[in-house]
Amino acid sequence: MIGHISKMQSRLASSGGTVEYALPLDDALLPLNPLLGKSLTLRHSGDIHCSHCGKKTNKSYSQGFCFPCMKKLPQCDLCIMKPETCHHSSVVASERCRDESWGEANCMVDHYVYLSNTSAVKVGITRHSQLPTRWIDQGANQGLPIFKVSTRYQSGLIETAMAQLISDKTNWRTMLKGDAEPLQLADIAQQLIPQIDQALDNVRLQFGEQSVQQLNHEVTEIQYPVLQYPGKISSLNFDKTPELGGTLLGIKGQYLIFDSGVINMRKFSSYLIEAEY
Repeated sequence: MIGHISKMQSRLASSGGTVEYALPLDDALLPLNPLLGKSLTLRHSGDIHCSHCGKKTNKSYSQGFCFPCMKKLPQCDLCIMKPETCHHSSVVASERCRDESWGEANCMVDHYVYLSNTSAVKVGITRHSQLPTRWIDQGANQGLPIFKVSTRYQSGLIETAMAQLISDKTNWRTMLKGDAEPLQLADIAQQLIPQIDQALDNVRLQFGEQSVQQLNHEVTEIQYPVLQYPGKISSLNFDKTPELGGTLLGIKGQYLIFDSGVINMRKFSSYLIEAEY
């Protein structure tokens, strides 16, 4: 099977269930769970094509784009990584969103602020349509939405306040060494929320009382298709090793775990590869 890599697709049938993965290669999907314990070889042809314009590029920027597209597309703007810097509605025309219609569809919509358990508790945000996918992509074993807000900017303000108390990053090496020890996320949330009262009040004062809704959801439990976690993390890279693979031992987050090492497939979006199994 030959095609350009896109972010691995995932599906969780029910809380506590095992994630089902598939690797998109152009318009085809390679189901990965049935390949566990079997040999899988991935060969990079040397070509990378921008996922937006299709032009050949020497490097994949912002997970799949050429440099010109990375500079102009709204999904590559700084505010995607730092939502508290959103400038969609800036009074200065030259500072507004690169594409206001894209911003309306993706940023000016409901977002969740959540706690997740990857290697430890962390805070994060995501669009209302991206749960539990967001938790799966980061390799979380548990996830709990704690606030629902009206825009990405609002979620960024709350996340920034909570990040003063707990991490907003995933330790990917620790995440790949095993399942996280279960945490009482609801209890942790109840301890953290009173400590960000000022930030919540500021958002409500600026955007209205209904802009922030505190939630009372159940924790989502997530299991991953892993036969064996690596004792030592050895990172694989198509730029250094065009042909890689071995026995597929597991899939977690956006990583494939081989007996030869691990590879973050999302990092190599738009790389043209051949999969042999």
